[in-house]
Amino acid sequence: MPQKNRTVKGALGGVLGLVGLSAVAGLLVAASVTPVLAMTGIAGSQALTIFDKLPANLQVNRPMEQSTIYAMNADKKPVELASFYEQNRIPVTYDQINPVVYDAILSSEDKDYFSHGGINVGATAKALVDNLRGTDDRGASTITQQYVKNVLIQECEQEADPASGTYADDLQQCWLDATNAKGAEGIERKLQEMRYALQIEKEYSKNDILLGYLNIANFGGTVYGIESAANYYFSTTAAKLTAAQAATIAGMVQNPNLYRIDKPAGTWTDKDGVAHNTADDGYAMTLERRHYVLQRMLTLGKITQAQYDEADASPITPAITQPTQGCVSAGNVARSAYFCEYVKSVVLTDPAFGADETARKDLLRQGGLKIYTTMNIDIQTAAAESMANLVPAGYDNQYFGAAGVSLETGTGRVLAITQNTTFSETVTGDQAYSALVFATDKAHGGSNGFSVGSTYKLFTLIDWLEKGHSVRETLNASNRVFRNFKCGDDPIINTTKIDNFNRAGGYTGSVMRFTADSLNSGYLAMAEKLDLCDINKVADRMGVTLASGKKTTDDPAVPYDILGSKYISPLAMAGAYATVANKGIYCTPKSIDRVVDGDGNELPVPESKCTQVIDPAVAATAAFALQGVMNGGTGAKANNYDGVPVIGKTGTHEKWGTMMIESSTKVTTAVWVGRSEGQASILNQYWNGTALNEMRYWVAKDMQRAANNIYGGDRFPEPDNKLIRQVLTDVPDVVGQTVEQATATLKGAGFQVTVGAPVDSDKATNIVVAQDPAGKAPSGATITLSPSNGQGATVPDITGQSQAEAQNALFGAGFTSIDFDGSCNGNGAKVASTTPAANSAANKSTTIKVACK
Repeated sequence: MPQKNRTVKGALGGVLGLVGLSAVAGLLVAASVTPVLAMTGIAGSQALTIFDKLPANLQVNRPMEQSTIYAMNADKKPVELASFYEQNRIPVTYDQINPVVYDAILSSEDKDYFSHGGINVGATAKALVDNLRGTDDRGASTITQQYVKNVLIQECEQEADPASGTYADDLQQCWLDATNAKGAEGIERKLQEMRYALQIEKEYSKNDILLGYLNIANFGGTVYGIESAANYYFSTTAAKLTAAQAATIAGMVQNPNLYRIDKPAGTWTDKDGVAHNTADDGYAMTLERRHYVLQRMLTLGKITQAQYDEADASPITPAITQPTQGCVSAGNVARSAYFCEYVKSVVLTDPAFGADETARKDLLRQGGLKIYTTMNIDIQTAAAESMANLVPAGYDNQYFGAAGVSLETGTGRVLAITQNTTFSETVTGDQAYSALVFATDKAHGGSNGFSVGSTYKLFTLIDWLEKGHSVRETLNASNRVFRNFKCGDDPIINTTKIDNFNRAGGYTGSVMRFTADSLNSGYLAMAEKLDLCDINKVADRMGVTLASGKKTTDDPAVPYDILGSKYISPLAMAGAYATVANKGIYCTPKSIDRVVDGDGNELPVPESKCTQVIDPAVAATAAFALQGVMNGGTGAKANNYDGVPVIGKTGTHEKWGTMMIESSTKVTTAVWVGRSEGQASILNQYWNGTALNEMRYWVAKDMQRAANNIYGGDRFPEPDNKLIRQVLTDVPDVVGQTVEQATATLKGAGFQVTVGAPVDSDKATNIVVAQDPAGKAPSGATITLSPSNGQGATVPDITGQSQAEAQNALFGAGFTSIDFDGSCNGNGAKVASTTPAANSAANKSTTIKVACK
């Protein structure tokens, strides 16, 4: 480290400091002469009174450890998905290390380990003298002191910033500061090592300290601990290391980066540019160091001459296994990298794992966590296989993407996340690769979400039912400009005609039919009777937020809202439909079941909160309507018809985005397929014979089939009778009005109008003389108008009249043809009836038949 210029006074102070430090050192050495005294802490020992309580960071078996994310298989056994670390370390127990490793380490580093009390008196005295002389002191430390040194190095390394451009240099400086300091700094460091070493020997067994050292020691680069070293350098375990391999690794601890054997081009270069310790020279320096370790093992009787000869004659043959960390490696397990990345995001953003992002990141990369996720491997596998088989990645280099997610309706546990791209944290320009998790939001995977199309109609349906409307209510949904919307007391005037899919014309029908057909004009007609802001509030209540993190109500309400123009994650939409399937209870998404720290302690995890947000009767009736989507409606292609009842909804946004959501009472699945960026059309395009806009059906179907096979599903509750009632409204009486007046009156009341053929009437032509139905009819029903043809007259009531009287009356009414039957010929005959009947309308040319009595 750089030194400031020192004054004479400073230099004298330094000398005096050295003298003082030397005196303290002598005291510590004296204390170490009797190991039993040092370890038992007998009262009266002057040396031991200078010790404070051992710092927590020096406790044995508490090194930085990698954290691992797991899924549980069908046998409830954990399957590793990915690991995260700053130091590649896999802690092991004492029995998981081949005894030859202990022999190699102790023979070369501390042959008297089991007989001293933490300090080697002779070596320590020599080191102090070397420090006073300004020479090197390496090699003077016991295993216990080296353990302390490694902890202090690790503490320094934890302060280094991996994102800085000097990270590698900072790590190297931590090692240099802890091993090469000379003079006063060197003595102070040595005293600190000695002080803590003696205390550790008091509190822990020799085996615990030795194991702690082997689990924390650096073996070059980011390889820490004997198990990781065995894995990395020789593709084996600490339990299976040979004598030659153990001696190689044991030799590294003296200078880990100098003796590395994973750098075939060499570990250092001299001033002439010549590389040393290369594969070409047989890793000469490491080989020489291994030779020394093997000699020490032979001398101390830890190996036989034959074992020595065999090991010493063998070349150093690395078998490097590159460790992988991060969610890339989870791609090898049910293609679950995106699920892993979602879990990682939860750890990094949820306060359950730390007060701020830095603390959470440190915990993930250093805390040795075992994170057990909610992932169901069978559903995840089915989802990944379906996605890989059906949906291409980088289809046309116009950001064609797809994502699927399944969650447990009653708990919010996320069971599967799949995506058509391959996970990569490196931006390559290849659209087949992406680091974004399309299924989630900005905070949990970086995605901006997608316009979810008609799946958003769910919230209009819920608001419709909550306002007391029936799903059998009939509305005029002929496509037109729907003008009159509102938000609270504020009118929202629309002047744009919003098309139905494929520009369909619309019709008068029920909400049940609108839902099954996903008719835009039907839902616009419903929304005119509701409140746009209330509709968005329903979405908020059901757990939907924009992918950006804002509420759906944060943006101004517009008519397009009800058709799904907002950018929302598939996971959020799945949660809303799960609420319907869960009797109106919304459960926040949950991706982690349990977390265990490095000491085996259970840690708090983010819990799913389940809240009744919709009345069960409303949820049951909504499910009743949504079952029609899956049975003959727009979502029928995604129905497995496997005996498990499902609800669902389709969604299409313009020409570039599609969605399919379906749910049993147990599991909800949402699949999105479309453009993750841009607005290139996916209509009328095919891949392997499948239309791009229909891929959502088949992936959702496969995912839900896997879920149904595992979880099954129950019948949905019966709908509320009041919410499925047939609704009749008063039909205005328009008889006597002109056809134009009658049409305007009826349409103003919400009815459709058709004009039938003119009928006989004495009224003027174009005057409505009849309507059907009259009185009451379903709202929006079609009323048929019958106008007058102007050629009719009303048959007078001539009952009881004589033939002459009757004839005069009929002629007087305008009828020109009369037929009296024979009963009217007798004297005194009176009219009994006419055909057509009295008071009915008939054309004036119609023959009036008269019967008498």
